[in-house]
Amino acid sequence: MEIGTIGNKEEMKALAQGLAKDIKTQEDLSSFTGELIRHVVEAALNVELSGHLGYEKNAADGNNSGNSRNGTYPKTLKGSHGKIPVAIPRDRNGSFKPQLIEKGQTRFTTFDEQILACYARGMSTRDIAATFEEMYGGAKVSHSVISQVTEAVLEEVTLWQNRPLDDVWPVVYLDGIVVKVHQDKQVTKKAIHIALGINQEGRKEVLGLWLAENEGAKFWLSVLTELKNRGVQDILIACVDGLTGFPEAIETVFPKTTVQLCIVHLVRNSTKYVGHKDRKAVCEDLKRIYQSVSTDEAELELKVFGEKWDERYPTIKRLWERHWDRIIPLFEFPREIRRVIYTTNAIESLNSVIRKAVNNRKIFPSDKSASKTVFLAIRQASKNWTMPIPNWGQAMQYLAIHFDGRLPL
Repeated sequence: MEIGTIGNKEEMKALAQGLAKDIKTQEDLSSFTGELIRHVVEAALNVELSGHLGYEKNAADGNNSGNSRNGTYPKTLKGSHGKIPVAIPRDRNGSFKPQLIEKGQTRFTTFDEQILACYARGMSTRDIAATFEEMYGGAKVSHSVISQVTEAVLEEVTLWQNRPLDDVWPVVYLDGIVVKVHQDKQVTKKAIHIALGINQEGRKEVLGLWLAENEGAKFWLSVLTELKNRGVQDILIACVDGLTGFPEAIETVFPKTTVQLCIVHLVRNSTKYVGHKDRKAVCEDLKRIYQSVSTDEAELELKVFGEKWDERYPTIKRLWERHWDRIIPLFEFPREIRRVIYTTNAIESLNSVIRKAVNNRKIFPSDKSASKTVFLAIRQASKNWTMPIPNWGQAMQYLAIHFDGRLPL
């Protein structure tokens, strides 16, 4: 149950407005916030108890029901708003176990989680404060409280960024997203580097994020070295964009890794300057190349593509030829599992969540702000990563045979 939907909204609004009348100082505001939380929590717990008993307070349905309300007991909750005393309701049979405030729980972070959820969507501190004011009937949450909650994420980011990693990763996607950040009184473009892995169980996991002023092969070399220092000993397949020097950076740290050029990036770069009326036809002909059965067939399709389009778009065929050695690893695997291994859906779906948060902010006030937003967007997206990739078991069988001895049994 979400705070803000509990009880009668008009009553909550009246309560918030009544409490807000005496706010004159920061201490008054903190006291008001704590009091509001106390009322909301206690209202929620009483709703929970009614659900557990099967009848509302003072309802006739409770007569001879075999269980009834039995007062409350005090508990102090700690959170970003200080210590908040609350009255926890109980039942006569002692069978009621609250879900909002569980047994032994001393911290209450529901407000914190709401703030972080807003921040993960790219909302600024000002936007979050305005949202909370609207949600809670005019209640004001100070910018300092919001900042305090989001700043606490930095510690979590540090622990997450330095956690040990599995020694072998079947597939790792390496990509970057450009963000705009205020620096030295001007707006600077920086790159958020992201490593997304598929583990041996077929589940997605972001290995880390790094912020730098450009997406260069030299920086990726430092990223890969950090991954190795955190326990990664082998990557079977690395999917990357067409950044010059990127494959060589990977092979410097992980010499056995098969480097596969991301087909989505390649097609996107190929059609960058293609006229709108030709784009669909060009994409269809490029698909004939990367969906070929074998390398020989792909080479033939590339030749056919050149004969058809070289006069209008001579750079496309040359682009594919220049990267051909990084494209053809795709054909070493049966068609039925290529999409499982090389699918860009994993990284593209994650990037769409991150881009939405980034686009909502437009320009970040600092590197820390950008990193917090991207981390929280990743955390939000990863909540849906509960199931392994479809047909992963079949893919692992092929990988185990193809990369003989490199996957632990």
